[in-house]
Amino acid sequence: MNVLVLFAHPVETSFNAELHRTIVERLSAAGHAIDDCDLYAEDFDPRMTRAERLGYHDQRGPEDAVAGYVERLRKAEALVLSFPVWNYGYPAILKGFFDRVFLPGVSFKLIDGKVQPTLHNIRKLAAVTTYGGSRFRAMLMGDPPRKIVKRMLRATIRPGASVSYLAHYSMNLSTDETRKAFVARVAASMDQF
Repeated sequence: MNVLVLFAHPVETSFNAELHRTIVERLSAAGHAIDDCDLYAEDFDPRMTRAERLGYHDQRGPEDAVAGYVERLRKAEALVLSFPVWNYGYPAILKGFFDRVFLPGVSFKLIDGKVQPTLHNIRKLAAVTTYGGSRFRAMLMGDPPRKIVKRMLRATIRPGASVSYLAHYSMNLSTDETRKAFVARVAASMDQF
């Protein structure tokens, strides 16, 4: 399967970077073709320009600034997100990817003012993430990243597609043992992806 891995963390020595390496290694070992998109390493610009917003609903062409990312998303049969949760949300670079790449005509189309999802090439979706706080605190805040993956992105991809959300909560209190256990959980999930 062609798997697009979207990684969003600026520090190559972070725990998130270790998770990202585990994801790529295990998916590759399982025989998947990996398109490893490290948003920071690729210097992805998350800022939507004025012109992009004004032309948001217009058909985009190959000259568009994000055309290469749109093509990568369209070629993918699966999507794996690897990111930390910061301030109960996505890192700005990943949020910007959604804003600039998940466009009308790419991830959805508007028919009579209603959204119709179109990313049916994506048959599997997984998110691997970390939270500084506890699951309880995330729930109190509504846990927006989990909801976006489990609801919005699920609704955008192929109907009935497999969706998983793996989260290591309480990173501020984590230990070597809790981190190793989470890496093992992620590895097992990628082995069965």
